[in-house]
Amino acid sequence: MMPSLVPSSTVEAAVRFRRATRRFRPDPIQDGILERALELANWAPSGWNLQPTHFVVVRSPEQKRRLRAAVLGQKQVEEAPATVVFLGDLEAVRTHFEEVLRMDREAGANSADYEALLRKLVPLTFAAGPLGLGGLAKHLGVAAYGLFRPAPALSCLPAARRLWTARQVMLSAMTFMLAAASFGLDTGPMEGFDARRVREVVSAPRRMLPVVIVAVGTRAAEPKLTKTRLPLERKLHREQFTP
Repeated sequence: MMPSLVPSSTVEAAVRFRRATRRFRPDPIQDGILERALELANWAPSGWNLQPTHFVVVRSPEQKRRLRAAVLGQKQVEEAPATVVFLGDLEAVRTHFEEVLRMDREAGANSADYEALLRKLVPLTFAAGPLGLGGLAKHLGVAAYGLFRPAPALSCLPAARRLWTARQVMLSAMTFMLAAASFGLDTGPMEGFDARRVREVVSAPRRMLPVVIVAVGTRAAEPKLTKTRLPLERKLHREQFTP
């Protein structure tokens, strides 16, 4: 039986009917709505609860113009009333770890034993050592260990750190887009941009990784009534991957 086209909840409606938007009307966003969507994005999960995601909201015409140049001229940046630059802190362990542990301790979220475990595992996973040599040594050691037993991926090499950070940021970005949809807003995510120039536009330090940029507002034209996806049966595998 085909599923009903009528959504059964706000979440289902946001998932089913959200579409990437390229043309926006200049209508301002109702006061407080953007902040509510960002607050929900701030509650997205992250590995070790390190919360590396930062949000830069761009609204001024001058900043929009500069940002549009950094995103290869994509006009939705200037058309939309606001654009959010999602950044990931590559040094989240240094900047957030102790504060997160303190907050969780005060909230009773972690036991003393679990906090002690985190203090061992997080540095082991992320610390690279002088000139990155410690990270390289750990990477090689884990690779050798993995020849014989299952081994976890570490984030102590630059490429692995960037990948880990991007994964966490995208969780927040998707949460933001679904939250915005539930509030009646349209969004347009952009991955085509010059990361260095984006950082310069928003005055972000080098440790901040631009991951995705999302224009938000009201679409300029009515959306099509349908969008397509490959059928779930094509992509659903049970117990094992089946070509």
